[in-house]
Amino acid sequence: MTSLTGKVAIITGASRGIGRAIALKLAGNGASIVVNYAGNAGKAQEVVAEIEKLGVEAIAIQADISKVPDIKRLFEQTLERFAKVDILVNNAGIAFYKPITEVTEEDFDAIFAINVKGTYFTCQQATQHMSEGGRIINFSSSTTAMMLPTYSAYVGTKGAVEQITRVLAKELGAKAIAVNVISPGPTDTELFREGKTQEQIDRLAQMAAFGKLGDVQEIADVVAFLASDEARWITGQNIRVNGGIA
Repeated sequence: MTSLTGKVAIITGASRGIGRAIALKLAGNGASIVVNYAGNAGKAQEVVAEIEKLGVEAIAIQADISKVPDIKRLFEQTLERFAKVDILVNNAGIAFYKPITEVTEEDFDAIFAINVKGTYFTCQQATQHMSEGGRIINFSSSTTAMMLPTYSAYVGTKGAVEQITRVLAKELGAKAIAVNVISPGPTDTELFREGKTQEQIDRLAQMAAFGKLGDVQEIADVVAFLASDEARWITGQNIRVNGGIA
């Protein structure tokens, strides 16, 4: 794979799970990394320390991406440290699974604020500061193509991200900025397991062609490809990294 040496990548929600795996993967390919986190400074600094062992630069920046002033500060501090942004990975997100009758207004506002508003306004900042030929990689979910009871609010946010991605790909094409979205299937993370019984987890794992949950490294590998020069002719696409889930 083409080296990412000299590139600067912001990964939101990078202190654990898929975000952490992406940060380490891109760093392993030579990119300098901004490890964004919302609240767990200790975990974020652990990721920074792991990246620095690879011989590349990294910094942890706290920012709640549901708040536009925090998003602006995230980019300001990135530019102060690295002077540019080449790659944005919108990994941060939350999930809950409730029947529609149990979803509160507070639940709805919280999940849309992080999953949709956060993605939208980080993209806005990226378009203002990103180098020509940059990469924006958003995150949806393979559950948007499924009809899973209790997922209505969650898939509503991810469907919005997919449409935002499609429009931005065309809008930013003149700057040679590629915008794509990745839709993982069930992936073994804390976020995925939250609120699910072991029976539910096992059932979702068996829906994949390979009969197992995805691994965070399998997602990170595809992000690294989309961030590379090999993916320069790919934009506006939804890549379903899901092991053939049906």
